[in-house]
Amino acid sequence: MVERHIRLNATEDVKEFVNEATKCDFDIDISYNRIIIDAKSLLGILSMDLTRELTVRCYGESQRFNEVMAKFAVA
Repeated sequence: MVERHIRLNATEDVKEFVNEATKCDFDIDISYNRIIIDAKSLLGILSMDLTRELTVRCYGESQRFNEVMAKFAVA
């Protein structure tokens, strides 16, 4: 399992993130506090508080998805 912290600032960022997540054949979760959402759910992510730092948990490996996560990574 890979865990990273990201921030999605705009709706376009969310669309790009979900589009890449849906191409993965493993589970990906996004969470903050006690809220956990499937990263492949556009409406689920848009319902979250996007002003917060989000935690992404990947239960598999994809080079392309790692690049997308790096784009939105919090330093």
